[in-house]
Amino acid sequence: MDALDEKLLGVFEGKVVRKDLVHRIKKGTNVPTFVLEFLLARYCASEDPKEIQEGLEAVLATLQDNYVRADEANAAQSKVATKGKHRFIDKVHVNYIEKEKRHWAALENFNSQRVAINEKFYRDNDRLLEGGIWAEITIGYNEIEDDDYTFYVEDLRPIQLSRFDFDGYAAGRSKFSRDEWLDIVLRSVGLEPTKLSTRLKFHFILRLSCLVEPNYNFIELGPRGTGKSYFFSEFSPYSTLVSGGQATTPILFYNNARKRTGLVGFWDVVAFDEVAGIQIKDPTTIQIMKDFMANGRFSRGAEVIADASLAFNGNIDHSIEQLVNSTEHDLFIPMPREFDLAILDRFAAYLPGWEMPKNSSDFLTGNYGFITDYLAEAFHHQFSHTNRYEEVNKRIRLGQNVEGRDEKGIKKTVCAFLKILHPDGPPSDSEFDEYVAYAVEARRRVKEQMNKRKPDDEFARINLSYFASDGKEVVVFCPESRNATATQHPFRHSLNSGTKEDPEAKTRKAQTRTVVEQPSEVAVMVQPEIVSPKELELSEKHYTIFYGDTGYSYETIFGPYFTGAKSIEIEDPYIRMPHQIQNFVRFCETVVKFSSIKRIELITGYDDDTQKLDIEQKLGDLKQSLLEVDIVFDFDFNPNLHDREIRMDNGWVIKIGRGLDFYQKPQSWNEIGANDLSLRKCLETKVDIYKV
Repeated sequence: MDALDEKLLGVFEGKVVRKDLVHRIKKGTNVPTFVLEFLLARYCASEDPKEIQEGLEAVLATLQDNYVRADEANAAQSKVATKGKHRFIDKVHVNYIEKEKRHWAALENFNSQRVAINEKFYRDNDRLLEGGIWAEITIGYNEIEDDDYTFYVEDLRPIQLSRFDFDGYAAGRSKFSRDEWLDIVLRSVGLEPTKLSTRLKFHFILRLSCLVEPNYNFIELGPRGTGKSYFFSEFSPYSTLVSGGQATTPILFYNNARKRTGLVGFWDVVAFDEVAGIQIKDPTTIQIMKDFMANGRFSRGAEVIADASLAFNGNIDHSIEQLVNSTEHDLFIPMPREFDLAILDRFAAYLPGWEMPKNSSDFLTGNYGFITDYLAEAFHHQFSHTNRYEEVNKRIRLGQNVEGRDEKGIKKTVCAFLKILHPDGPPSDSEFDEYVAYAVEARRRVKEQMNKRKPDDEFARINLSYFASDGKEVVVFCPESRNATATQHPFRHSLNSGTKEDPEAKTRKAQTRTVVEQPSEVAVMVQPEIVSPKELELSEKHYTIFYGDTGYSYETIFGPYFTGAKSIEIEDPYIRMPHQIQNFVRFCETVVKFSSIKRIELITGYDDDTQKLDIEQKLGDLKQSLLEVDIVFDFDFNPNLHDREIRMDNGWVIKIGRGLDFYQKPQSWNEIGANDLSLRKCLETKVDIYKV
């Protein structure tokens, strides 16, 4: 045990279990995790290896003798009739039959719907009447022929909690720091937090968010084998997993024939696995799904209100770098074609599944965590009885690019993080800022992909931001698409001519303001395959930058045309003065950020030998710096050079009348535009872009 184990055992005695024992025994059984943990807590509550081994053998023996499998129901009933009584582990429901004016117990795997039960059992265990619970149950055989039942409940001991003390749970949480509690939650789901970065930890918390926040719409797309569906199939008895197939209105929402609400009325979370395989034949299903995802209600002959969250999981079979740099495809590529922009816009968060580690024993914990059922009860209580939205609403400040559904999604994600990590009260300012930044990124990932799909600017305000506790506005970017021109500045098809809008024209129309970029810790647990992006559909351009214009930067002018290039040649006689050399350094920074270019060649001029020595020294420093990022830089001098031209080996040539030095010198280096060239005023010059 480590210090956190000892502290957890001291505060939550009887509610924790060693998780490595669960992993060891789970592989050989098909029993719900919370059933295993109940038995392990009984038989393996020791640190002695010999006692633990004996306890594991006792657990296996108990499962062998007492766990009822559905295909063995007839044998189990025969065993009770032969022995007179027997103890089983099964899920028990109690139903009130109105015509008979009495209660009957129903055992799922024992396959009996008419088991007599004493009133004391369902009075002491409320949930027997509200969906049922797993329990150790002793079934007796009734030999009286005149009675109308064969079996009766002699004894019942709940495996799942029959009552949950949320106040005790919150009071226990107050004895731990945020980081300690974060690690405890991760250990409770079987993961070892010391193997994970903070960013990855937040990814796993986002997976759990549906379990605590009602009407929360979440999507995770990524490679196979990262455990996307585990949290919804094994962790909580309050979630259900729909594995592919046909998603119909009667199953999901409302069955008109039976006058009965579908899955959304009975579960906290309805999760869809392998979303690409979902078949939706009835168009009304999509419309009802839109209504439900928007406000938790829909009408289908009857007005239905439900709290279920919807989670969508799927696999991406493409390189992420290829997708974010593609002008034709986006990160929603696996989604069924029926899922239009109206559905996608209702997702509060998109978890980047490509960053998640593959399932491996290396990430499993051998330490203590909460018994799964205990933590699942804590989450269910907060799902049903706790609302943190007003608390978040009073505290959060979002930027003006955050629109209606952006705001709702961001706030609900923050609410979920507060419920999971701070059930006892508000977080600190720095912690709150972390959650807001993460929530903004998760929503921006949704909006960026919608912006790529939409032929107009409806979703173009993708630079979502928030105001940190120190008052600074922070624009948050998605790590995978931060430098992808095809995602940040997607081309627009004209409805009439099929032509495309100039990316620089869009930049000029964009609102210009200073932003502080949020540093993002990128967890390199799973590296995406590096594939050369498909060449952007670019066109020749001839335009004039007028005196005083803003909105032009090296990124907007050159960035799209770097695609596919490996080397670049610059002829510019005026890379000689200090500010001109600084401009060239900024141009090289653009090359590093926006391209895969590996070689830069410069030919420039000079006025005298003294100036030439100074230029050589400064460009020599730049050469060494570029070598550190695997770019070879060579330069030479031609005193008779006059033309200005930039040539790339992909065939594109860019000629700017003033070369790279087309910016006005700022009147003060403390004014807007001094550092961000897109905000700097320009001199008049012509730009010609053509392909050889």
